[in-house]
Amino acid sequence: MHIRHDGRVALVTGAAQGIGQAIAKALKESGTTVHVADLDAGGVNTFAQAQGFTAHVLDVSDRAVAGGAVQAIIARAGKLDILVNAAGGVRGQVGQPIEDVSEEDWRVIFQANVDGAFWLAQAVAAPMRQAGFGRIVNIASGAGLRPSLTGIQAYTAAKHALVGLTKQLSQDLGRFGITCNAVAPGLVRSNPSTERQWDSYGVEGQARLVESIHTRRLGTADDIAAAVLFLASEQASWISGQILSVDGGRS
Repeated sequence: MHIRHDGRVALVTGAAQGIGQAIAKALKESGTTVHVADLDAGGVNTFAQAQGFTAHVLDVSDRAVAGGAVQAIIARAGKLDILVNAAGGVRGQVGQPIEDVSEEDWRVIFQANVDGAFWLAQAVAAPMRQAGFGRIVNIASGAGLRPSLTGIQAYTAAKHALVGLTKQLSQDLGRFGITCNAVAPGLVRSNPSTERQWDSYGVEGQARLVESIHTRRLGTADDIAAAVLFLASEQASWISGQILSVDGGRS
């Protein structure tokens, strides 16, 4: 299968590092005009300049700012065909006893992982509906399907919420030619947070984790990008409301 996205326009959030960057580069290589966004101004601007992308520095959890970014892209490109919500993560947190979790700790993870995906999906819905075409791909997590290896309660709950949002958006928008799916990665060492998580397991814990993966290896950001590339394609036009685990197989 030869997947191309020639003539399409995409927005990829969380593109200052790791998985978001791999997705943006894969879309570019398939013929897409790519816009990238992140809260990290230095990271996203440096990446965009190197790749020839248009960068948007924004907090996706701010509804007005997220909507403004979508409007700016459509004003410049005339459309927005593909939205990839890769922003999120654990916001520097680590697992802790439930009684020690503050309100701010809880809310900031939901804002990053759920609120932003909803505000951006809300902003693209009308123009995609008018065009009769759209692809929304959310980057969820294995933590959206089972307890998280991080031990962070808010992260597990937020990724489960993102899975539910994906299914609801599919039902709401599918009749208009807009599909919505999610990719649920296993552990991918793609940013400082996942490196800290990996290191925390120690040599024996790392070995046990790899042994629990059917393919006996960790994933890469490119593995996740390949799944997104397919779900955003014409070939995936009858796939919607699905959560694709890209984790090497887990027991």
